[in-house]
Amino acid sequence: MNEGQWPPNEIKLLLLDVDGTLTDGGLYFTAEGQTMKRFDVHDGLGLIRLQQAGVEVVIISADRSPIIRMRAQKLGIRAVIDGCQDKGKAVRMLLEERELDPSQALYMGDDITDLVAMAEVGHSAAPANAVEAVCEAADYVTARDGGHGAVREVCDLIMNRTEKQ
Repeated sequence: MNEGQWPPNEIKLLLLDVDGTLTDGGLYFTAEGQTMKRFDVHDGLGLIRLQQAGVEVVIISADRSPIIRMRAQKLGIRAVIDGCQDKGKAVRMLLEERELDPSQALYMGDDITDLVAMAEVGHSAAPANAVEAVCEAADYVTARDGGHGAVREVCDLIMNRTEKQ
């Protein structure tokens, strides 16, 4: 599907994986063993603007890290499901709780653990550097890599479609 048609206007919920989607997938370790993650400021502004436009953003990650919660807090993202081993179940629960149709949700992820979540929503996206199976399953593959503006690209597409309504 070309970006002129995607995503549809009815997106009310953006669900995001973290490592490889919101980050570049790299894990940085200090000599003391502390882990760090790299986030892109452009992605962050895109997420803030998207929420201001009325689209809810939820982070779903297999990793349980205070870094994820801190980044979400800075971006005003209220819902974080971390340590999640069944992303498909989490997506079904979120849709049910919010009384949303799958067509109103978009999931973005980069690895095979995201495929079950992608199957639960009406629309899906993958960063350019996602694994092949995810790129093949996604409705849209960004021009940018995860952690380097891929999320911003999707946010801007949603915003552009929303503003044209």
